[in-house]
Amino acid sequence: MKRKVLSGLAFTVLLVSLAAPNASAKITPDGTRETDTKTSADVDGNRVSSTAGAVVFDRSKNGSGKSAGPVTSSASNWTPPACYYAPRYTPEQLEKYMKPIWEAGSTGYEWDAERRKKFEGGEPYTDFNKEKTGDGYFWDSYVTEGREGDPGALDCTKDIFWVDNGAAPPADIPQAITPEMLAQLAYAEIRVPSTKVELAPEGTTKVNLPTWAWLDAAEFKPVSVTASVPLLNVQATTTAEPLSLKIEPGTADATTYPASGVCELNGKQIGEAYAKGKADETPPCGVKYLRSSGDGSYQLQATITWRIHWTGTGVAGEQDLPNGEFGADQDVIVQEIQSINR
Repeated sequence: MKRKVLSGLAFTVLLVSLAAPNASAKITPDGTRETDTKTSADVDGNRVSSTAGAVVFDRSKNGSGKSAGPVTSSASNWTPPACYYAPRYTPEQLEKYMKPIWEAGSTGYEWDAERRKKFEGGEPYTDFNKEKTGDGYFWDSYVTEGREGDPGALDCTKDIFWVDNGAAPPADIPQAITPEMLAQLAYAEIRVPSTKVELAPEGTTKVNLPTWAWLDAAEFKPVSVTASVPLLNVQATTTAEPLSLKIEPGTADATTYPASGVCELNGKQIGEAYAKGKADETPPCGVKYLRSSGDGSYQLQATITWRIHWTGTGVAGEQDLPNGEFGADQDVIVQEIQSINR
């Protein structure tokens, strides 16, 4: 068991999010990394660049801005993978990575001897599989960026293994990268705009006065992220589309419209913008406060539910992922008056 931990420390690195398809990363034996733009093996002391096997994200169609944030899965028991396997080393790169570790002797003679047998001595690879250079890659585990402390990051315990070009990875490795896993990784990269609803009256309303709420769907258009492994020629695009708005008034002394507090997307907007002459109408989306907020304010919470789906290499049609949610609070002052002039 101790040896396996040492292996994880030696060979597990963070997921490298690349800014361009030709970017690569220098990996050190202690797991640190630097990004650069080289595509071939680069030896600098004990550092060698990785292959293009890392996942590449295209975020050009993602939400942006300071108010944008990640969605939270509506399925409490679901989360994107914390680790996965993908190509990392050519035979030459693995040799240049391994040998400095062996020479340093930091993992102990017995462990080093076992590794030499495995990768040099024919059990099962001879001379780092150099005879198959160009015909495949050594695969290794990656930990998804931001999930380093997640218990799931320790699930990828399989040692480095070889996969021929075009061949499927071993069936006993459920974390081997697939288009579906790429879609799940892209899910974690989705960013959607802050959910601040338009209110009428704005900011300050009155007891028993219906407050209209709405969102311009133009500001909440679909966003997407594409994740790919160029080396394998596989990719998946995950898309989030606004589905509905849920309003929580911030107090039990309130009535929501509709009663469920969930306002569905209707064409190009959620809810309906207030206009003169509608003061006596019931808003299709909104809230009516039954008690004054006193010297403070109520925290109205508006949460948008996003439908999330994906398409990918070799997959027919759209595939669903759990809906995502993202919300924000805003202050609403409710004043008590005896009569309202309209």
